[in-house]
Amino acid sequence: MIQRIQTIYLLLVTGLLVASMCLPMGHFVRLNLVPGYTFQPLGLEIEGTFYSTWGIFGILLLSAIVALASIFLYKNRVLQIRMSIFNSVLLLGYYAAFLTFMFVLKKDLSASFQVAWSLCLPLIAIILNVLAIRAIGRDEVMVKAADRLR
Repeated sequence: MIQRIQTIYLLLVTGLLVASMCLPMGHFVRLNLVPGYTFQPLGLEIEGTFYSTWGIFGILLLSAIVALASIFLYKNRVLQIRMSIFNSVLLLGYYAAFLTFMFVLKKDLSASFQVAWSLCLPLIAIILNVLAIRAIGRDEVMVKAADRLR
């Protein structure tokens, strides 16, 4: 199981998603030089008011669980490919949810938004998912070719 390259890819995806759950996604900066507000996956606290963005955190958590679970589906490669595709679609939904929350909060705060470097981690996870899908597909083709020779 661990000797397959797609397992390494999926472990990296899980690690990247757990890291992106813990790191800030960016900062809102108001124009009147008030200190910025950190936009975390769980929410944003502004002057005692907490704006919850638990949906973003939930998508990241679900995506990390799917990536970890798909590692253990190595005997059912077709399901493993489907789970990896579902994981990539979830991560695209993460970016859609992030943009929605960002534009709504940006409008409410009348502030500019500075993107943090950690926002690229789910994009790297999508790329690693695609690499894992290709490697799983190669394994499936190799197994089918071996079955034809018997």
